[in-house]
Amino acid sequence: MPAERLTMRKIREILRLRWNLKLSQRQVAHSCNVAPSTVAEVEYRAGAVGLTWPIDLDDVALEAKLYPPPQLVQARPAPDFAIVFRELKRPGVTLQLLWHEYRQAHTDDGYGYSRFCDLFRGWRRAGELTMRLQHKAGDKLFVDFAGHTLSLVDPHTGEVRVVQIFVAALAASNYTYAEACDSQSVPAWLTVHIHAFEFFGGVTAAIVPDNLKSGVTKPDFYDPDLNPGYRELARHYDSVILPARVRKPRDKAKVENAVQQVERWVLAPLRNHTFHSLAEMNAAIRERLDWLNNRPFAKLDGSRRSLFEQVEKPALKPLPAKRFEIAEWKVNVGVNIDYHIEFGHHFYSVPYLLVGERVDVRATTFAVEVLHKGRRVASHRRSFHKGGFSTLDEHRPKAHQRYAEWTPSRIVRWAETFGPNTAFVVEHVLKTKPHPEQGFRSCLGILRLGKRFGRDRLEAACARARGIGSLSYKSVASILTTGLDQKPMAPAVQQELPITHENIRGPDYFH
Repeated sequence: MPAERLTMRKIREILRLRWNLKLSQRQVAHSCNVAPSTVAEVEYRAGAVGLTWPIDLDDVALEAKLYPPPQLVQARPAPDFAIVFRELKRPGVTLQLLWHEYRQAHTDDGYGYSRFCDLFRGWRRAGELTMRLQHKAGDKLFVDFAGHTLSLVDPHTGEVRVVQIFVAALAASNYTYAEACDSQSVPAWLTVHIHAFEFFGGVTAAIVPDNLKSGVTKPDFYDPDLNPGYRELARHYDSVILPARVRKPRDKAKVENAVQQVERWVLAPLRNHTFHSLAEMNAAIRERLDWLNNRPFAKLDGSRRSLFEQVEKPALKPLPAKRFEIAEWKVNVGVNIDYHIEFGHHFYSVPYLLVGERVDVRATTFAVEVLHKGRRVASHRRSFHKGGFSTLDEHRPKAHQRYAEWTPSRIVRWAETFGPNTAFVVEHVLKTKPHPEQGFRSCLGILRLGKRFGRDRLEAACARARGIGSLSYKSVASILTTGLDQKPMAPAVQQELPITHENIRGPDYFH
């Protein structure tokens, strides 16, 4: 049977882990949350069409190669594996015998023996009990946030702020790292991972997080999906993310034990300390952490540190030459008719032919990249000006091309159907923008108010906005929301000062 249809991003990750990191099919399946048979099918398809790593194809070309139009095939009858499993318990009964009996019932359309065995093994794996895990040196790093927290006190205001405690533990040696951070946000989550790698002086083959939102965007029992920034970090450090399964505490027993040790021997002794900065707090945590890692084992010779130095550290992968640059991601963003996308309350242009398409946005401290189906289509210097526009001339439609049927004149003609005041406001918005297309978003917002409040009320609101000289979407929306369009405008009153009055000194007073 063909593998389930996957996203091109997940297929790239499967091939990276198999071909670049040389992981087993079972490890790749665990990391990407797919069946091992799916990993095998993806690898077979990629090999059959001559793909090699790295893959220099965009998502459209890759999908066309791996999944050409399917041929219509007739489904085969599925064996009843519950009966097969029960029959195998009888003396002398083998899987081959049961397959022969199955083929006698389905001579023409039954599965072959090898496929029959593969399906049965997959059925059995779905019901197997969790086995005790034996960890190799340098194999896994378990990470999580502790349930207990510490507090920072502002020395000027006395305000108390709760901070989170990140914990990381190496699987083979239990060597432990902990750090206080402001929150469980994605940037904080990635930052503490970088610090943990630098503390250990290397990287494990795999990272095992819990299903918190900073690392796993879709904490599903069957198919969790990783945060794009987290997957990018793993790729930079040549590692792989293996999320713990939901409601499976044995998957993360190592880090839960490490969290317990940190809470007991690091956080509890610091409970009565008053900290005024994260640096001060982390210095105290590091001191207690050294004590914990040097503490002798109760039932084994040595300590976490000695076991780490002797066994685990030599097995770690080296740190890359360059530190990972943290990026924020925003996926599946719609391109507006003004050929701009929104990120951080700022608007960035993309090629106008992508109007109506969905794109992904990757932003660092200095740059914003826009990707369409895995290919970069735009790059801008990052701006933190809320409501502003960053527009490249090459993204604008050429003068002789028709831009997706939307032009300033068409929007003005649409506004004229509501009334002259509405047309006046819309035309003013378009004229005040550096490029008229930048006003499309506001103009469409004004015209859509007519659907919500009615055409007559929109025209009245635009008349009032015109009268007070406030010609913008926000002004029109405010007038409609407060009902000012249904009230008469007060005439402007001009107060004239009297020419003579006993309290007016006059110019002679100053001589």
